[in-house]
Amino acid sequence: MLKMIVCMKQVPMVSDLPWDPITGTLTRGAAEGMMNPACKHALEAALLLKEKHDGHITAITMGPPSAEEILREAIALGADRCLMVSDPKMAGADTLATSFTLARAIEIFCPDFDLILCGCHTSDSETAQVGPQLSEELDIPSIASVESLELREKTLRITRVSDHFLETLEMDLPGLVTIATGRFIPRYASMAGLGDAFQDPGILTVGARDLGLDEHDVGLKGSATRILDIFTPVGRKENIVLTGAPKKIVEELFERFDDAIGSVIRKDLKAEK
Repeated sequence: MLKMIVCMKQVPMVSDLPWDPITGTLTRGAAEGMMNPACKHALEAALLLKEKHDGHITAITMGPPSAEEILREAIALGADRCLMVSDPKMAGADTLATSFTLARAIEIFCPDFDLILCGCHTSDSETAQVGPQLSEELDIPSIASVESLELREKTLRITRVSDHFLETLEMDLPGLVTIATGRFIPRYASMAGLGDAFQDPGILTVGARDLGLDEHDVGLKGSATRILDIFTPVGRKENIVLTGAPKKIVEELFERFDDAIGSVIRKDLKAEK
């Protein structure tokens, strides 16, 4: 049996959220949460492997109690077991503290895994760091931005696009992959799956004490990242009216904006004059 873990995250449904000016973290309670879109693609990749290779899927998330919703959604879609890592001490964790905490949870509660699948990034931070950092914590190989998967016994063959080249790579298991969002289109939950999610949720909730961690190992105190300033970029527009004969307008247009125009059409206009 192929034993898989899908790491997922609850993210806000909107991107414009208030920030805590002291901690530099999002005030997540200001919006409803949803399963991170890229995590849905990772779950779909795991479900396809499960159907083909008689697999077992454990969905795991770290977050506030409300994040249980996405684990129930994972069960509705076909996950077999769920692990909820939740503790107020873990609030405000950066990617380093998050990957460290998830690694400890996996080592204790899912030690015999074959493959870990993560989304390639999250919509609320876009760092794409947790997957690779988690593989380092667990001392296993990893491949990022995977677009196709093929399992051959204990070897995983994958394809991905990197720097405009199509790569085919192989990795011995156990290992970790992050799934790109171009393929593995997420399915809809069936009525039977929805019934499973709420009749028998099968969610194990653990905290810092269960992982043998104290407050200095997790959350904001265990994070190496320090937010020095927070600001929202403000876009400014300026209208410029060019007058005169068409030839004069074109000459003035290129004189003012030749660098900007050249970058769009990928030509050095000055060299062609």
